[in-house]
Amino acid sequence: MSSIVSIKGLTKRYASGFEALKGVDLDIEEGEVLALLGPNGAGKTTLISTICGITTATGGSITVGGHDHREAYRKARGLIGLVPQEINLEPFEQVQNTVRFSRGLFGKPRNDAYIAELLETLSLGDKATSQIRELSGGMKRRVLIAKALAHEPRVLFLDEPTAGVDVELRNGMWETVDKLRQQGVTIILTTHYIEEAEAIADRVAVISKGQILLVEEKDSLMARMGQKQLTVELTAPIEAIPDALARPGLELSADKASLIYTYDSTAERKGITALLTDLPAAGLQLRDLQTSQSSLEEIFVSLVHQGDAA
Repeated sequence: MSSIVSIKGLTKRYASGFEALKGVDLDIEEGEVLALLGPNGAGKTTLISTICGITTATGGSITVGGHDHREAYRKARGLIGLVPQEINLEPFEQVQNTVRFSRGLFGKPRNDAYIAELLETLSLGDKATSQIRELSGGMKRRVLIAKALAHEPRVLFLDEPTAGVDVELRNGMWETVDKLRQQGVTIILTTHYIEEAEAIADRVAVISKGQILLVEEKDSLMARMGQKQLTVELTAPIEAIPDALARPGLELSADKASLIYTYDSTAERKGITALLTDLPAAGLQLRDLQTSQSSLEEIFVSLVHQGDAA
């Protein structure tokens, strides 16, 4: 895949001296869903605002679809759609007029057929003539997406798109994102909901203190950094782990009824066979086995802590 957005050495320094972005390098591939993860104040919104031209960079370069962000601003910006965190819509305007107006702002000719198709894609077709004030919170979010897509951009930025909505609406938003990906739209998503990244992202970028710590395919990241745990449920509780079983990664559960073995899922020798073989020799009997793998949230927290310690 080729990069549709390329960011090189991007910096943003405010008059106070605070550096919000510190030499960010990031290539976003055409047609992918990239999840941009980071704690509050990490620089997520600043990065998006700078790419979208809302904030002016102090240094570095941005190209969108091959267009330099400074030398060909209108062409670069015309390829981008932005869905902000805040819902800021004219309450008494009709849905279709709101979306149509956004298309006109980018100098696109009127195309009612495209607007109607876009609203249908976002499950807003039956709300085309409704006033914004009549819509639910989730539908208003979809209107924001429709506005961002009205001028037919190739890149869509979603800044906390499901903030403040319930689980059902959040799942609906994920379905909407999947539809857009199938249509070839490149999507960059910032979120505090780690499960969103697990559900829909192709790659994950982690940002902390204005620096990109890592960019990697989601599945590869979880396979490389995710630890697995084997829970060995015993037929009877024990007071301590027998010396014959002592090894790195093995702990006794709080209720003393299980052994919990943490291991690297990518290691050639994981030590599971040896552990299970040693159980009878230690006088213990197995009742049941369960395995679980680290979630992306646990990996994310680990990465941020590593970045803070560096």
